[in-house]
Amino acid sequence: MNVLIIYAHPYPASFNAAMKDRAVSVLQDMGHAVKVSDLYAMKFKAVLDQDDFPQPCNRDYFSIPGEQVAGVRNGTLAPDIQAEMKKVEWADLLIFQFPIWWSSTPAILKGWIDRVFAQGFVVNLAEAKVYSEGLLSGKKAMISTTAGSPPEFYSEGGPHGDINHHLMSLWHNTFEFCGMEVVPTFYVFNAGVMDDLQFNAELERWEEYLRLL
Repeated sequence: MNVLIIYAHPYPASFNAAMKDRAVSVLQDMGHAVKVSDLYAMKFKAVLDQDDFPQPCNRDYFSIPGEQVAGVRNGTLAPDIQAEMKKVEWADLLIFQFPIWWSSTPAILKGWIDRVFAQGFVVNLAEAKVYSEGLLSGKKAMISTTAGSPPEFYSEGGPHGDINHHLMSLWHNTFEFCGMEVVPTFYVFNAGVMDDLQFNAELERWEEYLRLL
């Protein structure tokens, strides 16, 4: 497979970084081709704005969906967006590696989705090309994420609520909406308080998970 890891954590010494590095090593060892979009290292612009459309199709009325469709069709989106789109086109599997912040993704990752998953590239609403007909049909996507809280905090009835519910907007309303097959999420809880033994055990569990993909 061709695997794209979209990695969103600001610190190279983090457990998320270790998971990203282990994934690259394991997947390449298995014979897969791997690319990484390290969003913080790239200083990826997280805000979708008019700068994303250097050649707007309508200078009188600014419509983001309209500009995205035209930008995809004409190849006129901002260069950083087009570069990420080429990686997505290349990939068979997209792995989103990030920490849970406020029961959601870091803003930089949400910005990557806002800008790269443009209408006309991942869906075509005018032709009802969504879900099973989405433009990313045939690709797979998965979430690999860490939480500082214990699992019971993010369980149904727990104080934070079911973590799968919090991430549904990502795996269902984004990945499945665009036509991708969703691989079950890999969770690591208590990430901020692990000792070395737990740290290594979780990395080994992650490697085993990857080898079964």
